[in-house]
Amino acid sequence: MLIVALRFVKDRMEAEDVVQEAFINAFSKLEHFKAEVSFGAWLKRIVINRCIDVLKSKHQRLIALEEHHLSVIDDDNEKDWTVEDGITVDDVKLAIEALPEKYRFVVLLYLIEGYDHKEISEILSISEIASRTQLSRGKQKLKDALKLEKDGTRS
Repeated sequence: MLIVALRFVKDRMEAEDVVQEAFINAFSKLEHFKAEVSFGAWLKRIVINRCIDVLKSKHQRLIALEEHHLSVIDDDNEKDWTVEDGITVDDVKLAIEALPEKYRFVVLLYLIEGYDHKEISEILSISEIASRTQLSRGKQKLKDALKLEKDGTRS
């Protein structure tokens, strides 16, 4: 859970606080756990929600896109996350960290945490269309950041 929190809040001490608060919250609301998902998945959702609350409280607001500016994104595009040869896991992690916040959260939740667009929309309080659009745009920014120039330097 600490690793999940660190993906969002970046500061280890703050991440530890988030995890501790999430555990306290989970155990105080244990009667609400319906076993529809595993306990770990339920707890992870609480950790992520707590991370987002902390970020919001620090005025690192998620920028909501207006519905009329969004277009529906083709689902087939979501499945292709290939990158060029020579790109390392560390390169990908750094590129994700450099994404604008609104894209980074959706990419983290979708690609790393494995949530679908319905779950992401609930966690981030955005529409499913916004989730799809932000994922697509984040993915494109990620691919652009990871492109290697012919001489081996980043573009």
